[in-house]
Amino acid sequence: MYFNQIAVPGLGCLSYVIGCPRAKIMAVVDPKRDVQDYLTIAREEGMQITHVINTHVHADHVSGDQELRLATGADIYIHESAPVEYRHKELKEGDVFELGAAKIEVLHTPGHTPNAVSLLVTDKARSEDPQMLLTGDLLFVGDIGRPDLPGAEILDEQVENLYNSLYAKLTGYPDHLEVFPAHGEGSLCGRGMSAKKSSTLGYERRANPMLQFESFEAFKKEVMSAFPVRPKSFSHIIQTNLEGAATLDACPIDKRLTPKQFEEMVADGATIIDARDSAAFGGFHIPGSINIGFEKQLANWVGMVVDPTAEILLVVDDQGDYDRMVTELHRIGYDLIFGYLSGGIMAWLMSGRAVDQLEQISPHQLAARLEESNVRIIDVRTPAEWSASRINWAEHLPLSDILADQLPDAQKDEEMVLQCGSGYRSNIAASILRQAGYSRVKSLAGGIFAWSNAGLPLVAT
Repeated sequence: MYFNQIAVPGLGCLSYVIGCPRAKIMAVVDPKRDVQDYLTIAREEGMQITHVINTHVHADHVSGDQELRLATGADIYIHESAPVEYRHKELKEGDVFELGAAKIEVLHTPGHTPNAVSLLVTDKARSEDPQMLLTGDLLFVGDIGRPDLPGAEILDEQVENLYNSLYAKLTGYPDHLEVFPAHGEGSLCGRGMSAKKSSTLGYERRANPMLQFESFEAFKKEVMSAFPVRPKSFSHIIQTNLEGAATLDACPIDKRLTPKQFEEMVADGATIIDARDSAAFGGFHIPGSINIGFEKQLANWVGMVVDPTAEILLVVDDQGDYDRMVTELHRIGYDLIFGYLSGGIMAWLMSGRAVDQLEQISPHQLAARLEESNVRIIDVRTPAEWSASRINWAEHLPLSDILADQLPDAQKDEEMVLQCGSGYRSNIAASILRQAGYSRVKSLAGGIFAWSNAGLPLVAT
């Protein structure tokens, strides 16, 4: 049997290839939208992709199922209860696929979504006993799937399904069974996933805090206590996956835009994402730009900040960065990307068009200012980060609150220094506040990491 795990850093998406080189056939489970990795494996291993299996309707990334069907003619499979609109074959409890030495059995394990399945995998060349369980978004390494994404109206039912799938459905399977989830660290489909990409059922039974409850009532109380933030992109991604995503050859053609063309599209309502680093953005940027640079969680931040139906223009350093950014955006269903500024920000500047600046203040500069005057510091990190340690004079206003239009209680011309862990999120927050009319926002360069490394004091909340 051939088995391979494909990871997407940042988004935390994990997909799988299962097949048999001797039988020359393979299945792809939960494919990402850019499918070249799977096509390369098929070519190098001499296998044909015959099955594409979705363990559920994903909320955080657009499935590559349509791309793979276009490229290979493979059938797409999803649980019979999934209300998808594209051509597919239905999965149900107990279905078995024989792919040479690989055997795949379907388990219906609702909870994260009503249509979720797990896949019991056996390598028949070694044993008739199952070797691994692909758990989709039911069971993660160190966590479980969130049940709230399908909607509040079925949340109670989903929590009960989640409990039954975890505490009853999986009960009869042995501890040695390897666990391979559909998501890992970085995903917003759970709360506290481990950086490890696989585990065993026995270890999760011993170490996963969500498998330790002695009653459904205690389990439900913990599950309902808090849910991760839901990016605005999730509803769009769910709908895209229900309909079947447009193949990438239908997306707008990549375009280099002159400053004049760029300006005209901005005037027509296009959104500018400036993907340069925070220092470069702070020096000069096009007024109204949002600074979302390259970072592991880039796609999640885009999903929280930018409307998924927006027409997007990019400011990048070069063609390579443009291609990387387009791939990240396509993975989460942001397809209306109309090009990038040819020549970058210098072309815009040299054309005589207006630029804006976001002052980056260093830790030592801020410390000196605090001795002279009352500078307002706004900490945009998460509550957990804030509780661990903070700058003594800071106020707390998480970026998630700012994204929900909870703006600072301040005059529009009041001086504010925004601060996060590294300067990445504070630049996003500053971009939003500048658009809202706050004219004197600044960003702490390097964030709390730089502040601490400069030997400046932190306090615990």
